[in-house]
Amino acid sequence: MPDISLTTLVLLCAAALVAGWIDAVVGGGGLLLLPALLLGLPQVPAAHILGTNKAVAIVGTTGAAVTYVRKAPVEVRTAVRIGLAALAGSMGGAFFAAGISSDVLRPVIMVVLLGVAAFVMLRPSFGRGAGKGPATRARVVTAIVLVGGGIGFYDGLFGPGTGTFLVLALTAVLHLDLVTASATAKIVNVCTNAGALAMFAYQGTVLWQLAALMAVFNLAGGMFGARMALRKGAEFVRGVLLVVVFSLVAKLAFDQWS
Repeated sequence: MPDISLTTLVLLCAAALVAGWIDAVVGGGGLLLLPALLLGLPQVPAAHILGTNKAVAIVGTTGAAVTYVRKAPVEVRTAVRIGLAALAGSMGGAFFAAGISSDVLRPVIMVVLLGVAAFVMLRPSFGRGAGKGPATRARVVTAIVLVGGGIGFYDGLFGPGTGTFLVLALTAVLHLDLVTASATAKIVNVCTNAGALAMFAYQGTVLWQLAALMAVFNLAGGMFGARMALRKGAEFVRGVLLVVVFSLVAKLAFDQWS
């Protein structure tokens, strides 16, 4: 592990705690965790930052997923199927990533996110209640192919906001309430993070000691966030969702034009 000051270590652990909370509620914890690692460890190669980020995030995501599964009506089998499709999609996205300019993708994603925010604000009922009865086979297949494969491909190709897109897409396609969609998204995230972490570990680009310490705080934040989302319900998740969407748009705009 590189030499890190006590102040930097405390700030990184605090970022891991808050990122775990955000990610558990509505996704998007990477908006805080990854920049924190980049700013706190400027001397560390990018590959090690990404690997360490995944090692931290998977612990919090798993803790949140377990908390949700215990108390929320989650179809674990469907979630795992979507997760496996997302894993395959992310591998395909990573394969094509080298030939795509992020400068082209950022404006497109910003427009999509602003459209999503407008839709959520203009449709107060969105994500407040689950659809009637279990999801049809057609909707499940659509979720596996489009939500899993499509968003997984985006995650491998570009990445920012993947968790948030998962929550929104699962709500729309499977007619889930936002709490159940967040729970399902956590299981999908565990699958995709596991595949990415395995690759980073194989390449030796994980700072395990730092990741282990930060993971404790990320786990605490993730479990607390999941419990809060379950207790406060869909309206609370909806509010956090809008904050995260606008934060993501601001970050993408900053990256594009700074």
